[in-house]
Amino acid sequence: MKAPLPVHTDGAPPSGVRPFEVVALADGSATAASDWLADEVPVALIFNGISHAVMMATPADLEDFALGFSLTEGLLRDRSELRGIDVLPTPAGIEVHLEVSSECEWRLKERRRNLTGRTGCGLCGTDSLSMVRQTLPVLPEVMVTPAAVTHAVRALRSQQPRQQITGATHAAALCRLDDGAIVLAREDVGRHNALDKLIGAALRQGIDSRQHFIAVTSRASFEMVQKAAHAGVSVLAAVSAPTAMAVDLALEARLLLLGFVREERLVAYTFAERIVPQAALATAD
Repeated sequence: MKAPLPVHTDGAPPSGVRPFEVVALADGSATAASDWLADEVPVALIFNGISHAVMMATPADLEDFALGFSLTEGLLRDRSELRGIDVLPTPAGIEVHLEVSSECEWRLKERRRNLTGRTGCGLCGTDSLSMVRQTLPVLPEVMVTPAAVTHAVRALRSQQPRQQITGATHAAALCRLDDGAIVLAREDVGRHNALDKLIGAALRQGIDSRQHFIAVTSRASFEMVQKAAHAGVSVLAAVSAPTAMAVDLALEARLLLLGFVREERLVAYTFAERIVPQAALATAD
């Protein structure tokens, strides 16, 4: 349910939203009203002057997005290959210029593709089947409590100012394993974008994602699992269901995949033995 006005102490809406006049129809009557819409703009990722991808995204936290996308798509092997990022608005959209190492530029030229992403789209523009599955790191077998997971998903609602006033964005959050406290969250009109922004933000802030789990407000697709695994995260908790391919990849990557996390319940699709009561976790520690 959308709030009628922004929930902010200073009265200013978050970036990436704008007001719009609408007509609400109910019970046979029409009423003029003000509403907030989530911005969605083309964002071009340009590596050393070469355009690689154009994604539709919320125009906020784009440095985080560029870094997270580059790493989870395997364009950067690690952060050290990124020399700098510049965000340049243009009349047609936003260009994000990434200065990368010569080794990275060579790899990009070898596997160059021209992809156009859409909201909710996963592997748009991938030019061969062999590029779908990427080589993933070996994930540690961490433990988590049901209480930590459900607490994180409940708390995530308060970390979504754009969703509260537009009803049109997804969110991803990095959460502590012991109690589910949210240490970082990002929003976007695209669920994959929100996850990329989160992963990039954690890297830029020096947060070790491997010591946390990720909660998302969407379903868990194959690519969401792959991106989480790329970040070294061993637990992915989703509000909705996973796909069959997502479960297959989670099993292969040794990732604990949780779905339908609502209130005090959840469903474990892989490695349910890693979900333990709080008392047992404390004893193990």
